[in-house]
Amino acid sequence: MMAISLLVLLHEGGHFFFAKLFGVRVEKFYLFFDPSIWKWKGSLFKFKPKNSDTTYGIGWLPLGGYCKIAGMIDESFDKEQMAQPEQPWEFRTKPAWQRLLIMIGGVLVNFLLALFIYSMILFWWGDTYIPAKNTTLGMKFNKEAKAMGFADHDIPILADGDSIKSLEWAGGLTDALRTLSTAKQVTVLRADTTAQGGQLRFKEVIINTPGDLDFLDMITESPAFALPFMPAEIDSVVVESASYKAGLRAGDKLIAVNGKNVDSWNEVNEQVGIMEDVYFSKPDEARQSKQPVAKLVVQHAQSDVMDTLSVQLTEYDKKHLSFDGIYNVNPYRKYEKRHVDYGVLSCIPAGIAHGTHTLSGYVRDLKYVFTSKGFKSLGGFGAIGNLFPAQWDWHRFWEMTAFLSIILAFMNILPIPALDGGHVLFLLYEMVTRRKPSEDFMIKAEYVGFGILILLMVIANLNDVLRWLGIM
Repeated sequence: MMAISLLVLLHEGGHFFFAKLFGVRVEKFYLFFDPSIWKWKGSLFKFKPKNSDTTYGIGWLPLGGYCKIAGMIDESFDKEQMAQPEQPWEFRTKPAWQRLLIMIGGVLVNFLLALFIYSMILFWWGDTYIPAKNTTLGMKFNKEAKAMGFADHDIPILADGDSIKSLEWAGGLTDALRTLSTAKQVTVLRADTTAQGGQLRFKEVIINTPGDLDFLDMITESPAFALPFMPAEIDSVVVESASYKAGLRAGDKLIAVNGKNVDSWNEVNEQVGIMEDVYFSKPDEARQSKQPVAKLVVQHAQSDVMDTLSVQLTEYDKKHLSFDGIYNVNPYRKYEKRHVDYGVLSCIPAGIAHGTHTLSGYVRDLKYVFTSKGFKSLGGFGAIGNLFPAQWDWHRFWEMTAFLSIILAFMNILPIPALDGGHVLFLLYEMVTRRKPSEDFMIKAEYVGFGILILLMVIANLNDVLRWLGIM
C-alpha cells in the first residue's frame, strides 16, 4: 500500500506541476477517491491552505487518486462547471500543447521515477546474479522443446547472437524464455560426453527455433518449456514430519515416483501434479477420508541400498500437494555468482537500460491479456501485494516500486477514455484537425472509459479471490 500510495501521489503531482506551471487552477488534490455517501462528502481528511485554490485530502475509497483541474472533463464529471463561461485559469482555455504536457505529466513522472529508482538500486546494492554459463546443471526441457533439438542439461547462452544474462528463477528465467520465444537461432552449452580426463566440459551447439513461440504457453504449460534442472536429491527433512516418519533422510535420492523413473525434482513435481489432478477432482468427503500417498523408490545417502517407501502427501493452497517436511537440494546456492558495482555516473545509463528493458518486456507481454490464459492471469490488489516479500526487504521494496511505476506509466498512457492516454489521444486529434471534440462526446467517452476500468478492476480482483479459493 505504501508503494502504491507513493506512486499515485507522484503521478498526480506530475499533473499538478504542469497545471500550476501554465497557470491552470487545481481545485482538488486527493490520495484515494472521495465519492459522497448521503450527506457525507467522503473525505477522511482534507485541508485548504490560506490563499490557495486547492483542497488537499485523503478519500475513503483506496482506488488511486486524482487531481481535479478546473475546466477539464475528468472522473469528477463536473458538468455544471463546464456549462459556465470559460475562464482564463481553466484547462480548456489553454493552448493544446500546454494541455498535452499537463496530461502526460503523471506518466512522465512515473517513468522517470522508475529509471531513477533502478539507477539508485544499482548504485547502492550493485547487481548480483548467476551468469547463465555458470548454471552447470542447465535446464530441464519439456517434449516440445526437445522436439526442436534441446536436451536436458543444455545451458542457453545466446539467442540470435544476443547474450542470455541469467537463468535464475527471479526475473532471469522469465527474460530468458521471453527471448527464446522470438529467437530463430539459440546457442546452448551442452556437456561433451567425448571429453577425456574426467573433467566436465561443454561444447557449443546451435539449435534452430521457430521464432514465434507463444511465451505464455511456454511458462504456463505443465511441464513448462524449460525450468532450472533440480536434482532429485533431498537436502533436509524436518524431524517428526510425515516424510521423516516414512524413512526419508537428508542426502537420499529419489529414483522413481509411482512407478515412473525420475532423474530430477522437476519430474518429481510432474508426478505430484498428476496426483493433484486425481485428488482434487474428488468430493471433499472423499479427500478427507483418504489422504494421498506416493510410492517412492529411494537410494539412501552414501549407499547403494534401494528402498521402497510409502509417503503421505499434504494438502495446501486448496489445490496443491507436497511432501511434508522435505527440502530438496538447490544447486543455485552453489553456482558461482557475479557482482557488478556501479558508481554515481555509471549507475544512470545502467538504470535507464534496465528500466527500458523492463518496459519493453511488459509491452511485449501485453498482447497475451487478450487471450483466455492471459485474461485469467490478471491480478488485483492481492496479486500486487504478493509481489512484495513477507519480511521487509528494502532492496525488494524499491525493485517492486520501480516495476509498479513502470506499469502505472504504461497503463495510464493507453488510449482508453478516462486514462491519461485517452485525453492525449483526443488532444492529438485536436492538434491535427484543429477541431476540439465536443464536450458532450468527451463526457460520454469518459463514462465509457470509466466503466471499462471498473470492469477490469472487478475482474482482476475476482481472479485474486478465485485463486485464493483454489478455483482457478
